[in-house]
Amino acid sequence: MDHSRTLPASHSPVTVTLLLGMALVIASGIAPHSRVDWLLENALPVALLLGLLAGWRYLPLSPLACASILLLLAIHELGAHYTYAKVPYDEWVRYFTERSLNSALGWERNQYDRLVHLSYGLLFYLPVHELLWRCTPLRGRWLAIMTVSLILATSTLYELIEWIGGQYLGKDQAKAFLATQRDPWDAQKDMALALAGACASLVMQAVATARR
Repeated sequence: MDHSRTLPASHSPVTVTLLLGMALVIASGIAPHSRVDWLLENALPVALLLGLLAGWRYLPLSPLACASILLLLAIHELGAHYTYAKVPYDEWVRYFTERSLNSALGWERNQYDRLVHLSYGLLFYLPVHELLWRCTPLRGRWLAIMTVSLILATSTLYELIEWIGGQYLGKDQAKAFLATQRDPWDAQKDMALALAGACASLVMQAVATARR
């Protein structure tokens, strides 16, 4: 993507993004399933919003990048409210279709955490790509490679934070925060999905650039 053609976010879109982002955080905190888990899950989103507030004048993002951040935050906050392992998406699907999504796809666990990690790679690719384009001399394939690498690196860092944090939480709180659901390969699968999402965004970006 040629970011020289991407208009920087003006004051209004950034303000709307910040206000809606904080509204999502506050709304997810209304009677959450676990207050401790909600606080833990929102440490990084609040830091992201504060960073966006502090730095947008110096490192402006496009409206599309802001929208990507907001959509990712909305997906995350739903999980923070219920805890990732207990988001009742299957109940919602059964209410509207009278069929179980988990049964139809052969899932034996709540898959909402997988959606969040996939969405992280898919939606956070553009903001990271724009920041690297503005702050570094990287261009072309090296810019794309570094963007994907940073997505994977930050996903890995989050898994390490979960592991360390889980060591100091009580058993029930650790289960809610880690959301492994007895899957010994949960961390690896989460990182793989973040990588897959970032690669999908890279391909879509390349196709859009080629057509243009």
